[in-house]
Amino acid sequence: MTFWEHAEVLRTHLLRIMVVLILLTIAAFFFKDFLFNIIICGPLHLNFPTYEWICAAGKALGYDSFCFEGLEMKLINIELGGQFRWHIIISFAAALVVAIPFAAWQLWLFVRPALKENEVRKSRGMIGAISILFFIGALFGYYVILPLTVIFLANYQLSDMITNQITISSYVSTCILLPLMTGLVFELPVLVYFLTKVGLLGPTFLKKNRKIAVVILLVIAGIITPSTDAFSQIIVALPLYLLYEISIGVSARASREMKSSSLNG
Repeated sequence: MTFWEHAEVLRTHLLRIMVVLILLTIAAFFFKDFLFNIIICGPLHLNFPTYEWICAAGKALGYDSFCFEGLEMKLINIELGGQFRWHIIISFAAALVVAIPFAAWQLWLFVRPALKENEVRKSRGMIGAISILFFIGALFGYYVILPLTVIFLANYQLSDMITNQITISSYVSTCILLPLMTGLVFELPVLVYFLTKVGLLGPTFLKKNRKIAVVILLVIAGIITPSTDAFSQIIVALPLYLLYEISIGVSARASREMKSSSLNG
């Protein structure tokens, strides 16, 4: 097919994704209490599972300082249509998360005709891998990075003369972006797989630059965790390093598949 014919096919798949997103957004709109009071505002309550786990772990190690005593944060709205607008945005974000498997499937249908039969057979689990990695990353962002961010920033005080008045825009955007971005970061093995397939990466390169990767991962962990303590950064950095090691194995497998295909060809 020509370039424009490919573009037309891609447009069809993207249109299907958009239709599903719109339908899921409408459905999510009716679950306002659950999405906002339970999901979005969950990290604002000290009985949030993460706070209880950290407290229990601290007590087991003999440190009571890991138990949080208070969370002073009240949300305000300063725009006339602010609450309605964020209701729509939260509904769309929920729809986006739920639609990930469908979106991955549609993109797979677009790419599949360009693959050989053996490549199609070996890549059948790609949709599941993309979806699972995203969900694991999003859950990690929601249950680990987000509550650590909230508990640190909510209790951070520059001066006694300053009273925090957190806008719904500031808080909700953080609650949405952190899990979504973490979900995308957890797609690293999939990205490495495709980069290896096109010859831009290889397991040798990844192994050789492991030390540099560790430093970069620590920097990333420091950026996405505002808390200055090493404990929080290590909690975030460890899964990222595990993803890097998994990516090395994924790259090695992709390299073997390419060599096998070349020999068979």
